[in-house]
Amino acid sequence: MERESMDCDVVIVGAGPAGLASAIKLAQLAQEQQQELMICVVEKGSEVGAHILSGAVFEPRALDELLPDWKNLGAPLNTPVTGDEILLLKDQEKSTKLPGFMVPKTFHNDGNYITSMGNVCRWLAEQAQALGVEIFPGFPAADIIVEDGRVAGIITGDMGLDRDGQQKSSFEPGMELRARYTIFAEGCRGHLGKRLQAQFNLADDASPQHYAIGFKEIWDIPAEQHQPGLVVHTTGWPLGDNGTGGGYLYHAEDGQVYVGLIVDLNYTNPHLNPFAEFQRFKTHAAIAKTLNNGKRVTYGARAITKGGLHSLPKMSFPGGLLVGCNAGTLNFAKIKGNHTAMKSGMLAAETIFAALQSESPAADLTDYQDRFKSSWLYDELYRSRNFGPVIHKFGTWLGGAYNTLDQNWFGGKLPFTIKDKRPDHEGMQKAADAPTIDYTKPDNKLTFDRLSSVYLSNTNHEEEQPCHLQLADKAVPLTVNLPEFAEPAQRYCPAGVYEIVEENGESVFKINAQNCIHCKTCDIKDPSQNITWVTPEGGGGPTYPNM
Repeated sequence: MERESMDCDVVIVGAGPAGLASAIKLAQLAQEQQQELMICVVEKGSEVGAHILSGAVFEPRALDELLPDWKNLGAPLNTPVTGDEILLLKDQEKSTKLPGFMVPKTFHNDGNYITSMGNVCRWLAEQAQALGVEIFPGFPAADIIVEDGRVAGIITGDMGLDRDGQQKSSFEPGMELRARYTIFAEGCRGHLGKRLQAQFNLADDASPQHYAIGFKEIWDIPAEQHQPGLVVHTTGWPLGDNGTGGGYLYHAEDGQVYVGLIVDLNYTNPHLNPFAEFQRFKTHAAIAKTLNNGKRVTYGARAITKGGLHSLPKMSFPGGLLVGCNAGTLNFAKIKGNHTAMKSGMLAAETIFAALQSESPAADLTDYQDRFKSSWLYDELYRSRNFGPVIHKFGTWLGGAYNTLDQNWFGGKLPFTIKDKRPDHEGMQKAADAPTIDYTKPDNKLTFDRLSSVYLSNTNHEEEQPCHLQLADKAVPLTVNLPEFAEPAQRYCPAGVYEIVEENGESVFKINAQNCIHCKTCDIKDPSQNITWVTPEGGGGPTYPNM
């Protein structure tokens, strides 16, 4: 197929915190040396920030380095944290506020801000463009150009294909964006990052990556219930014995709160419905008192990369680098990944810029690893290296006690290495052996169904296009997953994409791809590893406001 081609110095895939920090740092270095660099950022969302979803309590450490004058530049960080609470939820009514000595100090948020990372990314994009960076929203990176064993750029997605992959009258072929180096900053479970790790054996020496699914809603609440700057985290109910994770309630600006639940994706009961657990969470007395008489404004969900240091792959390969949550740089001991993603992108920019100054630059920028290991990013991840594996192995209570001891008294440097070698999709119980879970119907006041929730995410896809949720074997959902696991895709998907329906007296596995909010949970949690998420047409998916 004949494709247009454009040559760049550096192509960056993804306009999230990592990708935009990479672009800004590269442009700054070029400006300092009075050099011209063609830096291109491609973003699959309809606009920068459209697919960004994060809690978020933002630590400005990396931003202070990248743009020290961020306050005068108008960064949307307007709500400093004024208080921290950790609640142990015992059941739907009872809760206990944990005293400080029982809380890992990594959960303290002095100097941090409650913010919308979608809006932060929109602002970062403005700073990048002011430095001459080209940003192309609505252009997903669909494929990788590999020549002579080296990544030479990416190909953007074709537009105007029908369900069978045939060209419609509106067909436009994707474009080749060729680059001397390519940075992959796709976020959690990036589909090209996943391919790169397999093709270049990047994860051979790492523990399996681990994930959670994070839910978020924004609510407008009555003024008397609003405490700007208050950060609340919870543990315990509703998950209990069914899994690990925790909830959050952040009092943001303009009379709004951000409420959410994080569910670790190593859970074993196939009857668990993470979306329904999130809805239950909001009915707890300690949470409902803030939400009552409020109005839900928007909803979203996204997988979170949380394996930490043990699960980091080799982040360099011939022709490029993996950064941010595409590699897995989130600090789970803090439940924060935005500042670490930004720092990883800045290190990538420094590495690539140094290579571009060489007369014979290396294809594989292995010195990225040296920069990483000498940075505060590595130190953070090293100190939290056991946090997630301990919770996975010993549970919320014993694991929490170990982590509090390790973080508060030993600064994360207890001389033990604890790893979790089991991938999240393994260990799923057979449905017949697992207890069923009863979920009450939504009341449409605090709790809601999935379809009305997806509506609030402004999700849209062109229906006449190839399905971007690909099955390796179309028979597996009905012949394996249904009899063995009651087909858990019906429950773990936060958007109601997957259904078992009756058609002409037979069961059919139906994929409602137009509902997909690009969370990647199916790609991670399917017990048969039969589902692969690939990019749909550009601009498809959610358009998150202020998330």
